[in-house]
Amino acid sequence: MSIRIGQGFDAHQLVPDRRLVLAGVEVPHDRGLEGHSDGDVVYHAVCDAILGALADGDLGKHFPSTDESLRGIDSAILLERVIERMEGRGLRLGNLDATLIAQAPRLSPHQEQMEKNLVALLHTTPDRVNLKLTTTDHLGALGRQEGIAALCVVLLESADDR
Repeated sequence: MSIRIGQGFDAHQLVPDRRLVLAGVEVPHDRGLEGHSDGDVVYHAVCDAILGALADGDLGKHFPSTDESLRGIDSAILLERVIERMEGRGLRLGNLDATLIAQAPRLSPHQEQMEKNLVALLHTTPDRVNLKLTTTDHLGALGRQEGIAALCVVLLESADDR
């Protein structure tokens, strides 16, 4: 069996006049995440974890913020492109474990849909995707609600191994 492991992290500042999009879900909030794309930190962390497992750089290498054609792009499109790279290398998701860190807003009502979105994009089953939600108990910039962060670990396996 061929396996590869990667980890990813992303954080963005919360700013006014932006939609808050997390794992493809628009979450009602008075601020959204700043970014060249839609700022979806969950999808960005997943992209970086997969790219790390592929030893293929990071999100900025493949989708630089200097590329104006990517301004405001739905991060699901970026993740789809990364998944194409993964599948093109004969790999598929073994499992994914991600953590979304936000003091506010309350995200648990959206968790199930976020996980469903990840399962669908990753062409996998729910037993291979886990998304945890946590806060920093008011510590640091995330605890002061200045931003939101996500981290992710993936295990990729050969598509021939199942």
